[in-house]
Amino acid sequence: MGSINRFIAETAHTQLVQVKYLWKNKRMLAFQGLNLAMVVFSALMLWKGLQVFTESESPVVVVLSGSMEPAVQRGDILVLDNSQVTPIGVGEIVVFQIKGRDIPIVHRVLQVRTDYEGKQRLLTKGDNNQVDDRGLYATGQKWLERDDILGK
Repeated sequence: MGSINRFIAETAHTQLVQVKYLWKNKRMLAFQGLNLAMVVFSALMLWKGLQVFTESESPVVVVLSGSMEPAVQRGDILVLDNSQVTPIGVGEIVVFQIKGRDIPIVHRVLQVRTDYEGKQRLLTKGDNNQVDDRGLYATGQKWLERDDILGK
C-alpha cells in the first residue's frame, strides 16, 4: 500500500512541475490549448457531419442490453441510417426512443401497419424477449410511429 501512495505522490508532483513549466512558457501553453481545442472541435464536426449524412439525431449507438442476442450483442456499436426514402419493413432492426425516456432501444420490427394517409405504424420485439414491446411503449401507446425511430 505504501508503494502505491508513493507512486501517486510522485505522479502528482511530476504533473505539478509540468503545469508550472507550461505556466511560465505562455507560448507553449497557448499551443497546447489550441491543440486541445482543435481535437474537440474536430470531434464535434465529425459528429455533426454524421448527423447530417445519416439524417439521425443519434447516428451512433451502443447496445446496452441482451434483448437482441444472438443477432446483436451487448456492447456492439451500431451506425444508424434514418433516411426516409425506403419504408421500414418487417424483420428490420430499428433503434427507437420512447417519449419521455433517455435511452434508445434496439429491437426488430414484428409488424407494420400503414394507415390511409400512408403513415407507418410499427410493432417491435427483442429477439431474446418472449413478448412484443407494447409494455415498453409510453402509456396508451400501442404502435411506434416513424417519428419515434432514430434509425435502422
